[in-house]
Amino acid sequence: MTIAKIDKAHWHDYFGRMSALLIGKSVEVEVDALEIGSHIAAEWVPLLGFVYDVHSDILAVTVEGLDHMIRHPQQVHVDMLGSELRSLEVVDSELYHHVIKLREPLLLPAPH
Repeated sequence: MTIAKIDKAHWHDYFGRMSALLIGKSVEVEVDALEIGSHIAAEWVPLLGFVYDVHSDILAVTVEGLDHMIRHPQQVHVDMLGSELRSLEVVDSELYHHVIKLREPLLLPAPH
């Protein structure tokens, strides 16, 4: 298992590529914070896509039945096992941790 940080300068392109590769994959969206504890926002539903809007500084995670908006994300980490993407964690400006887990890991090509 390898945890890698994605630099903010690459978020727009990274999430655009991931949307194309992950569309339809089954995901769970969990939000963890001291104020709310652990909250499941979406449980194993098809992913419709990711969009990071640079101008409004919002990452939209769209799944069947929910548009999960992460305002002012500060960090993005991916959990890889070899070339399999297992999960993404996004920490926002209020220190909420948004964890997107993949039920079926995706085989990705090796980084350039």
